[in-house]
This record gives sequence, structure tokens and C-alpha cells, in this order.
Amino acid sequence: MKTKLIWVSALVLMWGFTACNSSENKDTTDSTADTAVMSSDSASDAQNEDTEFMNEAASGGMMEVELGQLAANKAVSADVKKFAQMMVDDHTKANNELKSLAAQKGITLPAMLMEKHQKMVNDLTAKTGKEFDKEYMNRMVDDHKEDIDAFEKAADNGNDADIKAFAAKTLPTLKHHLQMAEQTEKKTDKM
Repeated sequence: MKTKLIWVSALVLMWGFTACNSSENKDTTDSTADTAVMSSDSASDAQNEDTEFMNEAASGGMMEVELGQLAANKAVSADVKKFAQMMVDDHTKANNELKSLAAQKGITLPAMLMEKHQKMVNDLTAKTGKEFDKEYMNRMVDDHKEDIDAFEKAADNGNDADIKAFAAKTLPTLKHHLQMAEQTEKKTDKM
């Protein structure tokens, strides 16, 4: 009888240890699964930030070209027309590089301007003469300040090495545009 009791007790203990061990494995599995989901979410967020930057850059670049073409036709000042042509040339080149990079990354860029960029085009289309020149240059200064901030953030904190490199490579051109925009804006203020 004692032998049976010892065997039953041993069996109960073994079953208890197995149950405890099974729980530990489940917790480890759950923890690993949670970590994998968190890592996947982080990677997805990082990719979304890069995609968002590229979409914003594409729309902004298209706007710069469209406004440059508009200014080349509507501007009164030769300095504004010269600046506008620089926008068309430089942003067309950058837009083409961005499209190529997006294709490599499997990212679809917008074919149309974002609403805020379209609004800027619409607002400037309604202006004429010196008023157009002043407003165009004012917008170019503000827009390039925003662009520089966005490109610096992407160059410093981006997740994809190629996208970071594109942002870093484009920054000197944007800074030059800002400098030229500020100089041209001062001239239009005296008109």
C-alpha cells in the first residue's frame, strides 16, 4: 500500500512539474511572439516614415517645377524669372532621381500634387505682376526652409540608407535655393 502511495505521489509530482514547465514554455513563446510583432511594427513604422518623406518630397518637387514654370511666364522681374528657371531645372533633376529611387524601393509616388501643394499653385495662379513676384518669392523662402528641415531629418534619422543618402545629397541644393530665394525676395520687396 505504501508503495502504491509513493508511486501515485511521484506521478502527481511529475505531472505538476510538467504542467509548470509547459506554462514557462508558453510564456517564453508568447514573449518571443510579442517581441517579433513589436519588431515588425517598428520596421513597418520606419518604412512608413521613409515612404511619407518620399511622397512629400515628390509632391513638393512637382510643385516647385510647376510654380517655376508659372513664374517663368508670369513674373515681371528678370531675377524672379532666373530663379524660377533654376527651380525647374534643379527640381526636375531631383524629381527624376527620386522616381528612380522609389522604383528601386517599390514605393509608388503620387502622380498629383498633395492638397497643400495644389493650394499654393492655385493661390499663386491668381496673382499677377509685382504682387505675383513678391508672393512667389515669399513662398519659395518659406517652402525651402520647410524642405531643408524635412531633408535634414530624413538624412539624419531616416531608416533606409539609400533614402538617407538621397536626402543628404539633395540638401546642399536646397540650401543654395534658400539663399538665392532670400536674395531675390529682398529685391522684390524693393519693387
